[in-house]
Amino acid sequence: MVLRRVYREAAVGLGGVKKRHNLSEALKTLKLSSTGASDSVEGCLDCMLKALALNNVETSEKIQEMGVLATMPPLLSANNTSTAKVANIIAEVAKNEFMRSPCVEAGLIPPLVQLLNCKDQEILLQTGRALGNICYDSHEGRGAVDAAGGAQLVAEHIKARAESSDSVDGKLLTVFCGMLMNYSNDNDSLQAQLISMGVIPTLVRLLGVHSQNTALTEMCLIAFGNLAELESSKEQFASTNIAEELVRLFRKQVEHEKKEMIFEVLAPLAENDVIKLQLVEAGLVECLLETVQQTLGSDRDEDAAQLKTSSDLMVLLLLGDESMQKLFEGGKGSVFQRVLSWVPSNNHQLQLAGALAIANFARNDGNCIHMVDTGIVQKLLELLDRHVEEGNVTVQHAALSALRNLAIPVVNKSKMLEAGVSDVVLKFLKSEMPPVQFKLLGTLRMLIDTQAEAAEQLGTNLKLVQRLVEWCEAKDHAGEVARTVIQALGIKHLVTMATSEHMIMQNEALVALGLIAALDLDCAEKDFVSSSLVQVLHKLLTDEHSAPEIKYNSMILICSIMGSEPLHKEVQALAFLEVISSLRSHENKTVSHQASLTEQRLTAQS
Repeated sequence: MVLRRVYREAAVGLGGVKKRHNLSEALKTLKLSSTGASDSVEGCLDCMLKALALNNVETSEKIQEMGVLATMPPLLSANNTSTAKVANIIAEVAKNEFMRSPCVEAGLIPPLVQLLNCKDQEILLQTGRALGNICYDSHEGRGAVDAAGGAQLVAEHIKARAESSDSVDGKLLTVFCGMLMNYSNDNDSLQAQLISMGVIPTLVRLLGVHSQNTALTEMCLIAFGNLAELESSKEQFASTNIAEELVRLFRKQVEHEKKEMIFEVLAPLAENDVIKLQLVEAGLVECLLETVQQTLGSDRDEDAAQLKTSSDLMVLLLLGDESMQKLFEGGKGSVFQRVLSWVPSNNHQLQLAGALAIANFARNDGNCIHMVDTGIVQKLLELLDRHVEEGNVTVQHAALSALRNLAIPVVNKSKMLEAGVSDVVLKFLKSEMPPVQFKLLGTLRMLIDTQAEAAEQLGTNLKLVQRLVEWCEAKDHAGEVARTVIQALGIKHLVTMATSEHMIMQNEALVALGLIAALDLDCAEKDFVSSSLVQVLHKLLTDEHSAPEIKYNSMILICSIMGSEPLHKEVQALAFLEVISSLRSHENKTVSHQASLTEQRLTAQS
């Protein structure tokens, strides 16, 4: 979860106001004046600023109590020599939450926004501060600035000064960026407005040009963290060199907090596949691996947090097909090898990340075959063995996911069975955790697909069959409410589960039905027919909303029941061949491949 930050100036109290009567007199004098041209007004403003510096809260309360805010709009003129001081006072009082709505109600926003059109640097600086503080956590303030068009003017100022190396411009840019952050924070519509104004490319340019300006750099990072959560921002970010800038900045950081700020930007950005690849090409992975190496074994909480964030981000980068394949490098890449070394680690977070990384690398047949041939299965089995007794559930689930993916290519199944995968997986039958139970079934089902001997062995495993029946009867799996306790082998109940509105329940019901069909089709045949299994499978395959996993497992199940004459006839009667043929062009490669295999099976038995 990305933490949203805001730019907020501190309201500092330094004790009571020593000359309170002087302040009262100054406020009275200011109320009586309609312009800022007199020396007396100038003196009043100076007195107010000194009082605010001594005790901001009490002075602000006094200003509000005496109704002074309402006298300020006429003083906010670009031609007034005191305008910068007036804007400064407004900025100071707006540090207090109780003063923001009164500032809006006093009509200060329109004249402040008008001041953004002037050229005077000091006026612009104080005006930016005033608007930013009024917008901080204030719906009224943001609404008023929006109505007056303030954000557009500030965005234009930032763009115009983006390339400037002037220190004064640097300070102004920092204030203006902070103003836009406070204006849009936690408000999706206002953030979308900024994105449509094109602020993202401008802010990325700031990060590159002003990398030595720590305050401005931090302001840009916080702004990125807020904007990056909107999906509409990803396309704009992808069109910039944000990946290079963030990686360059990350390499320079030594402080935990600074790295954490960059992580908060990287996490939402890395959800986009285009940006994933850009980050990989920019060298982020090497930075993450180095961070893991530096923090591994440390007892400090911040180091443990960095290790987790770095390894999690590494796994996230592998979710993109192109970025994953680039890092795999035919199974010889240094990054791939380093990630593999995490699996035998004694650190649970690295074990988890390593197993998840393998599962992500195992997303095409070529990668899976290479990994099985190079002994990765043994690493996963050793990891699982370490977590059988009171083990880490997330590690168990991740390792089973990796084994399940590796078992998809037909050539891998017999090799994995010979390596003892089913024996190790069956050790987790006693698990009471639904995610582990689901993944265990998925792994076994993938292993025995087309492996008749292995299916027969599992079919004679009394513990597995008994546990399968227990799971079918369970009324509560991961919060999902199942139907009534099943009869016989639970087929009627499982077929009903296959029509559930919850994809996980659907998928695991299909997996269980597949296991039953593989174990003893003859005994299950009658219940399959009476529960209208074939009709349900036809509906799942023709439903355009069915997930790829559902379509894939439905086709696996069809192949499994073709040995039954009555079920075979039902399949033929519903013209399954036409439906399966159309799935050969499915966008999901696993589904299209299985459609081809299923079509061959149906054609051969027609």
